[in-house]
Amino acid sequence: MALTGRTALLAAIGSLPVGILEPSWPGILAVNAPLALACACDAVLATPVRRLGLTRSGDTSVRLGETADVTLTVTNPSGRPLRARLRDAWPPSSWEPGTETAASRHRLTVPPGERRRLTTRLRPTRRGDRQADRVTIRSYGPLGLYARQGSHQVPWTVRVLPPFTSRKHLPSKLARLRELDGRTSVLTRGEGTEFDSLREYVPGDDTRSIDWRATARHSTVAVRTWRPERDRHILLVLDTGRTSAGRVGDAPRLDASMDAALLLAALASRAGDRVDLLAYDRRVRALVQGRASGELLPSLVNAMSTLEPELVETDARGLTATALRTAPRRSLIVLLTSLDAAPIEEGLLPVLSRLTQRHTVLVASVADPYVARMAASRGNPEAVYAAASAAQAQAERHRTAEQLQRHGVTVVDAPPEDLAPALADAYLALKAAGRL
Repeated sequence: MALTGRTALLAAIGSLPVGILEPSWPGILAVNAPLALACACDAVLATPVRRLGLTRSGDTSVRLGETADVTLTVTNPSGRPLRARLRDAWPPSSWEPGTETAASRHRLTVPPGERRRLTTRLRPTRRGDRQADRVTIRSYGPLGLYARQGSHQVPWTVRVLPPFTSRKHLPSKLARLRELDGRTSVLTRGEGTEFDSLREYVPGDDTRSIDWRATARHSTVAVRTWRPERDRHILLVLDTGRTSAGRVGDAPRLDASMDAALLLAALASRAGDRVDLLAYDRRVRALVQGRASGELLPSLVNAMSTLEPELVETDARGLTATALRTAPRRSLIVLLTSLDAAPIEEGLLPVLSRLTQRHTVLVASVADPYVARMAASRGNPEAVYAAASAAQAQAERHRTAEQLQRHGVTVVDAPPEDLAPALADAYLALKAAGRL
């Protein structure tokens, strides 16, 4: 039960003259007794809240930064009209700051035996599952003096998926892939490429590509053409340890790594390669294996949506052992991790040879553009000291990258907005060189 502001206002207006002219309890009771009787009648005539029927429908998933509409259907089975205010409660991260009140509160009127639909528009600010909380309804009587209030549990879950902002680069990378297929099938053989077709010899072709058996069957010299191998295996490994929690700009490093992994997965699947995903810190956080090309991206996005950085040191030995079990045959292992010196030198380098002996390894890391801006700053002593500190941090990253490269690892180190296209370019370069 709840009194309304109208009730308090009427009680104040009725009590004020009595308090000024002749203050007495009997006078105050004489004025407010009719008001109390009206409140009691209003409470009896208000539609019961517990008997209302509530169901949900609408969106079950949404990309981060976009909106999702969840419809709440309110059914009034009683014989009285429902006049109510309703609050559809969701976690705070379901809305942008300052918009929750307008989005979650509704006024409604439902005639007896009818139903009405209310739409709550969510705009989540974080990835993961957003679960609906209680629906609180305040049902008012016909006079608006008294209200019945109650809550209903109406479960619903909206999964907030990674935004995949790097998909804007996919058309240009696919164009480069088509160009690569056409160019390499005509001009190059390259180690690790597969046979494509035969064509007539043109001056300047490599004589080692001449097919003498086909030449003997025809009146012209025939040469073999080659194309980059398809059906290669790529394992995307996301390091979800403490280094992935560091924020670069407005998002953790893990979010930029996931965006880059999605672009590479989309490109590789179009190239005819098989892509798997492993997320690991001290245990497996997500594993996607054996998905067909049409199911790959939805499976990856769904698996990544609930990933969060864990504030623990990544177990490099466990990660390596799990990666080797996940990729038993020769593969391209793309490790999205940090280039911080300590985790690499103490964790990854001692076990790196186990990966490079059997696989091609590519390490991708998110660089902080703020460090680059600090390194270029001048003008006062504070800026000079900041520039020196930033230059030292950059030098440490370069040394770490050189250590990895000496072990045969390809390294990609780029800011968040450039990491995805840079990683895709590195994949295309490896494919053109026949190293997959």
